[in-house]
Amino acid sequence: MKHPNLLFIYTDEQAYGTLAAYGNRQISMPNLDRLARQSIVFDQAYVTQPVCTPSRSTLLTGTYPHTNGCIENNVPLLPEMQCLPEMMPAGRYVTGHYGKWHLGDELYAQHGFQEWISIEDAYNAWFSAGRDRSIRSSYHHFLLENGFRPHNGDTFGRGEAARLPEEYSKPAYLAREASQFLRRNRHEPFILYVNFLEPHMPFFGPRDSQYDPHDIRLPLNFEVELDGIRPLKARAFAEAYREWGHSSLTLQTPDDWRRMIANYWGLCSLVDTHVGTILSTLDACRLTDDTIVVFTSDHGDMMGSHGLLGKCVMFEEAVRVPLVIHLPGQTQGKRVSGPVSQIDIVPTLLDLMGQPVPPQLQGESLRGLLLDDRAKSTKDVFIEWNGSNTGIVGEERGQLRIPRKLQDMLPTAEVEAAVSDPIRTIITPYGWKLNWSARGEHELFDLWTDPGEMTNLIGRKEYASVVRELETRVHLWQERANDAACR
Repeated sequence: MKHPNLLFIYTDEQAYGTLAAYGNRQISMPNLDRLARQSIVFDQAYVTQPVCTPSRSTLLTGTYPHTNGCIENNVPLLPEMQCLPEMMPAGRYVTGHYGKWHLGDELYAQHGFQEWISIEDAYNAWFSAGRDRSIRSSYHHFLLENGFRPHNGDTFGRGEAARLPEEYSKPAYLAREASQFLRRNRHEPFILYVNFLEPHMPFFGPRDSQYDPHDIRLPLNFEVELDGIRPLKARAFAEAYREWGHSSLTLQTPDDWRRMIANYWGLCSLVDTHVGTILSTLDACRLTDDTIVVFTSDHGDMMGSHGLLGKCVMFEEAVRVPLVIHLPGQTQGKRVSGPVSQIDIVPTLLDLMGQPVPPQLQGESLRGLLLDDRAKSTKDVFIEWNGSNTGIVGEERGQLRIPRKLQDMLPTAEVEAAVSDPIRTIITPYGWKLNWSARGEHELFDLWTDPGEMTNLIGRKEYASVVRELETRVHLWQERANDAACR
């Protein structure tokens, strides 16, 4: 079909290792596993920055965060930065964005999306000047219509919504709304983006009892000592989680972490069930053969690796995500090896949908890899961290709370500088990964022999030439991408 539909499903904070396609057969994910078996699965897909707003800016615009300005959370995407629907001929598609947006003015339709279903009321404080901050999300009104009232009399907090029965959860709500969109527009070309908040924190929900923590094996790199060859930022994060825990759970013992991971898996299965509803509706409406389906996430989650939780670091668990693309009419699955970047998703979709790739985009189409039966990516991937969004538990209103252990060891200014350290990362097709730090806390890993990133090779003389070559490639990419950081 010359101009196929697009169904773009993305989650928030879903690590690549949550799907059977990436080796995890313990989590019940029948719908996404089925989609992966019938689609192109990218073995090594990476975000451009491992935190929500910057990553989403790339997914929607095909530009790096340093280019589009969304270098930290809650920076609005500028009106002049086009999203994919705005790159399409006017009037060709019915367009919708359903779910979390996190690119500014959360509750208002924008950037070429005509239909808009919102689920988050946490971002009204960042509305543009002149916007009505008293309005509430589509999901808020859905809950009111079903007899619920917010505990604080104003908004349903994330923790409050996460404790509701599953039929009133955000995933169930989005699946129903998205299915209605598909049925309503079954005879019209459409572009529909659906974003689930889950398995993003709070790490609890209606599926907390689905997995027994005793059946969960901790990551192999769970007890890696974060000593002096690790950046201070990672050590600060680890101490913060030990001291403060997260989502009403302590994180001081291995059993604490197993409980956290079990909850996270439950959230992944929750999303899978309701993704299944959307995919079943696509089939029932006989749209599958006319629709490109994409599944990915805006970043991963450490979930115990290196003693860490969340994102905001350059370890694989945070920067690597699932990426599955199903082409219209495809019935046989295939895999693409080698590293690829989400910077290439927008140009790939434009190419598949018969549209030219605008010159401002900073990636390139992966169509050749999609159609090659023995595809392997041979390009370097580049990831950025721009020094904001420290990610430390307890960061509130711009004030950084520092774990007691670090307060006793280091000056506050040093910890603050470390957690906001800008970084540029290169991942090569040959397994090398260099994190180039503005503070000089560099890391070199050989992902082929050390996939858990347990040995930092940066200080070893025998790898000095490798470091020099990778540093040169980082700076050449920065010149091409007009990126002045970490130089």
